[in-house]
Amino acid sequence: MPSSVIAKYEYDAEKCILRVTFHSGKVYAYKKVPKQVYVNMRGYTSKGRFLNLFVKGFYDYEEITDSKG
Repeated sequence: MPSSVIAKYEYDAEKCILRVTFHSGKVYAYKKVPKQVYVNMRGYTSKGRFLNLFVKGFYDYEEITDSKG
């Protein structure tokens, strides 16, 4: 199901970074996110809700301003 807030998300298992691109164009890299959190997000119906409940406030992040992040 497409998200009304999140355009795409991807996980770098080597660096444990969850990269989230919002429809607004903003991109955030959440750091030290366990792989299981990413797996759970993939299975969650509302990606935006999952992000609010289980990622934001739990993991450090930075806004990515370049195309490579």
